[in-house]
Amino acid sequence: MNKTLVLATVIAAAALVACGKKEEAKPAAAAPAPAVVAPVVEAVKDGAATAAAGAATAAAGAATAAAGAATTAAATAMDSAKDAAGAAKDAAGAAKDAAGAAANAAGDAAKMAASDAAKKAADAAAAAMKK
Repeated sequence: MNKTLVLATVIAAAALVACGKKEEAKPAAAAPAPAVVAPVVEAVKDGAATAAAGAATAAAGAATAAAGAATTAAATAMDSAKDAAGAAKDAAGAAKDAAGAAANAAGDAAKMAASDAAKKAADAAAAAMKK
């Protein structure tokens, strides 16, 4: 009988627990979610800002490199232009010298031709007088 009484008490207690008023548990994790989301959002914002800053730094570096290359190209072009101008000046001087030499040669040739013509004319006149 003692066993029966203990068994009946256990069954009654189980029935009371099973049939008793049940309260639904409140979601405890819902409140901390915004507290967890905010740091994640801030971390994403910080990551985006860091990425944007890195991209801006890379763009600035590329612009600096391009400016350096343009400066070098401009200096090279200027040196080439100076060299070309010097070569043109030298060529003009050589052409001037050649033209002067040609003029002198032409003048000398004209003098010799005139002298030869005058001599031949004088010889012809002398020969004509002898006849």
